[in-house]
This record gives sequence, structure tokens and C-alpha cells, in this order.
Amino acid sequence: MKKVLFVCHGNVCRSAMAQAIFSKSVKERGLENEIAVDSAATSTEEIGNPPHPEVRKLLDQKQISYEGQHSRQIESSDFQKYDLIIGMDYENMNNLLHWAPKDQAHKIHLCLDVIDGMQGKEIADPWYTGNFDLTFDQINEAMPKWIDYVLNM
Repeated sequence: MKKVLFVCHGNVCRSAMAQAIFSKSVKERGLENEIAVDSAATSTEEIGNPPHPEVRKLLDQKQISYEGQHSRQIESSDFQKYDLIIGMDYENMNNLLHWAPKDQAHKIHLCLDVIDGMQGKEIADPWYTGNFDLTFDQINEAMPKWIDYVLNM
């Protein structure tokens, strides 16, 4: 089984949303026995909290489950445990690359790098922009491509 981890600063907006959307796509494609997903934070600020209220509202509207999701901080064992670690922005990518053992750094990718013409672009942080729809659209566009990437690993 391939394991995917999404990471953002607090694990209540972007990575929580990515986990929920990715999980739904995995289930829709019947890949639950092939791909597992989780999410984590680089900070300790939101540990134990569920997804942000606006994220929950948006996911509820789109009938995407986030059941059981609570923020957690990334652990050193995650770099061994996960086959793919997807960061949402440069700050989180820098932290991940700094913390990762050198032989595990190849697993770390920026979320939008999988979309032609979007390489090097960050996922907008709705914590600051207030635009949860934009963040959802960016993440939603990338998720099917990440599933295809995982299947070809």
C-alpha cells in the first residue's frame, strides 16, 4: 500500500482539505486497498483541532467527509512511513526539507507541481486570504493527478 501525507502550517485548512478531497477520490476510484492518506502540520498551534469551520462548511456543501480528522504535527517517523509527502507552500516545503533525512527528501513535493504550468506555485492559504473556494479549487484540480502519480510510483 502506498501512503500519502499532505502538510501545511496548522493542518486545519489546506492539508486537511487535501486529505478529505484525496480520500474521496481514492474511494471513488476503488483504490482504498492501494492508497492510504493522512495530513499533518509543521506547527504545534492547532494540534488536536478539527478542520477549520469554513473548511468543514465547504466540505459539507460538497459532500466530502472529513470524519475523524484532527490536526497533528509531523513526526520524524513520517518521513520513513510515507511514500509521498506533499507540502502546500514554500515555508512548509523548506521546513520539511530541513527536517527530512537526506535519503527521504525525494518524497517531498509542492502540491501544484503536478499540474502543467503550475510548477512552483503555492496553494493559497485561506487562513490569510479568506478565500476557501480558491483553495478548494486549487487542491481539487491537483488531487486526481496525485492519485495517478502514486499509481505510477
